[in-house]
Amino acid sequence: MTQSVSEQPAPATAAASSGDGLDIRPVSGALGAEVHGIDLNDLTDAQFDQIHALMLEHLVLFFPGQEKLTPKAHVEFGRRFGEVEIHPFLPKLGEYPEVTLIEPDKGGKADEWHIDVSFSPNPPIASILHLVTCPPSGGDTMWSNQYRAYDTLSAPFKEMLEGLTAVHVLQVPPVVEMSAEHPVVRVHPVTGRRSLYVTRMWTSHIPQLSRQESDAVLQHLFEHSEQPSHICRYRWTPHTVALWDNRATQHFAINDYQEHRSGQRVVVSGDLPTSDTPRKPDYERNGDERYYPRRINARVGY
Repeated sequence: MTQSVSEQPAPATAAASSGDGLDIRPVSGALGAEVHGIDLNDLTDAQFDQIHALMLEHLVLFFPGQEKLTPKAHVEFGRRFGEVEIHPFLPKLGEYPEVTLIEPDKGGKADEWHIDVSFSPNPPIASILHLVTCPPSGGDTMWSNQYRAYDTLSAPFKEMLEGLTAVHVLQVPPVVEMSAEHPVVRVHPVTGRRSLYVTRMWTSHIPQLSRQESDAVLQHLFEHSEQPSHICRYRWTPHTVALWDNRATQHFAINDYQEHRSGQRVVVSGDLPTSDTPRKPDYERNGDERYYPRRINARVGY
C-alpha cells in the first residue's frame, strides 16, 4: 500500500470511534497504542487501512490475544505493507523463511537502543513481532519516538544537523561486514515529518565532522533520543503482536529475566532514507590528525 504525503490517512482516533469495533488504548503520551477487537488472521482491506493509519499516528501498535495467528497470516499481514524480506543470518521458521525466530536466551539479546538493520542501504519499513512466550515478569521492550526527539532539539542545533549524514556499521568478524550512510535527519516518505536517524547500536560516525566533534554530537543525540519523555515501555503477555514503524522509532529489549522468551518476526523490506537538504562535504583532516571512520558499532575505541 502506497500513500503520498498529500494523501495522509484520516486521524486514527476518528476511525476508531466510527463504529468499526476497534478499541484503541494509548500506551504512553509519547507513542504506542493497544488495538483490541480485531483478528489478524482475517483482515479486510478496510481494517488494514485503519491499522496503517494507526501505525502512522502512534508509531507502534500492540495487538494482544492473537493466539490463533498462523505463520501464513503473519506473512500475509506483512505483505500488505510491502515486500517481505528473508533475513540473511537469523534462524527461520520451517517452511516459512520470511518468519525469523527470535530466541534471546540462545544469543543476540537486543538490549541496546537500535533501529532494525539500519546498516543496510534500505532499512526495513516496519517490523511485526509475534511474541509467543514471555517470562511472567521482566523482558519489557521500550520504543522511542524519533519525531519527538527531533522536534525537541533547539533551532540552532537543528540547523547544524542539516546536510549531515551518519555511517551505520555491522561488523561480525570474520563473517560479515555491512555499512550504509544515511541522513542524520530523515524525512518520512508518507507523513513528510522529520525524525532523528542515528542509533547507539549501529551508528559509528558523522563523516562531515572531526572525530571529536562526531563523538560529541552522536553522544548528545543518543542521550536525547533515549529520554523517558520520548519513550513507551510495554509489558508483554503471550501471543501479543507488535507492529512498529522502523522509519521513525528505535527500540530496546530489556534484559532483566532468565526464563525462556521466544517470538516470530516478519520484516517489511525497506526504502531509501532521504533528506530534503543537500549532503555537506566530508571533513578534511589537518596534517597527521588521526581519524578512523570505521569504528565498530560505536562501542569500540578508534
